[in-house]
Amino acid sequence: MSVQMGQYPEPGHVVVHMSDTHFLAEGARLYGRVDTDSTLGRAMRQLKRSGIHPDAIVLTGDIADRGEADAYGRVRALVEPLADQLEAELVWVMGNHDERGGFRAGLLDESPSSAPVDRVVVVNGLRIIALDSSVPGFHHGALDDGQLDWLRSELSEPAPHGTILALHHPPIPTALPLMTILELQQQDRLAEVLAGSDVRAILGGHLHYATTGSFAGIPVSVAAATCYTMDLSAPTRQLEGIAGGQSFNLIHVHADQLVHSVIPITDAEVVTRFDDAFLTRMEGLDREGRIEAFSRFVAPA
Repeated sequence: MSVQMGQYPEPGHVVVHMSDTHFLAEGARLYGRVDTDSTLGRAMRQLKRSGIHPDAIVLTGDIADRGEADAYGRVRALVEPLADQLEAELVWVMGNHDERGGFRAGLLDESPSSAPVDRVVVVNGLRIIALDSSVPGFHHGALDDGQLDWLRSELSEPAPHGTILALHHPPIPTALPLMTILELQQQDRLAEVLAGSDVRAILGGHLHYATTGSFAGIPVSVAAATCYTMDLSAPTRQLEGIAGGQSFNLIHVHADQLVHSVIPITDAEVVTRFDDAFLTRMEGLDREGRIEAFSRFVAPA
């Protein structure tokens, strides 16, 4: 039995948030250089190693770079077995690089269709809505009247533990001037639908760097791509993608708040460790004893 160390109890839900895998067919390297399979595979291994059992794994779009069937199949082959093992719901979200027909056939086992891919998944009282912000043939985002009416209807009844909205194009400003043309259009219309709803967080991708903001009073969290990331320190008026900084996010859903954490996808050297034996000794102490023992343990020599 675990002992509560701090002021907060364990979260009611845990959600894994990944984005922008950008797979190509036959394992081809993105731009001839980026090994997309390697970083996503490493992310899966890190998640398995962690011992975390998430309620859901959400991937917010650009699953395939060109909408190819083989690309969807390979992403699914990497993610789905672990999701099944962890008994986590898989939530796939359309991105601007995805193709709706191939997305449906390759990831959802549905008949191909050009209609927006909007879905609702409820896991243990937490509602996750996947909203398709893609515009076929373009890279900016938009939501049509039918989608907004559908979303309004879905949100008319609150979920027991609230709602997380997941879409590819995050409704927040970007730090990259050249990316602004690719943002979600007419965001005020979405804000009207979300006003007064039970949406507790908005998840997005598209930007290829991890960032946070707020929209219509709702926290927004963007997961960096697993394939490559944008260098925010690049010269002004220049976009540079780099083979580093890839990560995925964890969302811990508490009764009164959600906490978003960024997990680097890396095999970096371990420089210090507090192991299970140490934590077991800590659990045998009362709160004041734990504070004193831990403080003494980490104090500089």
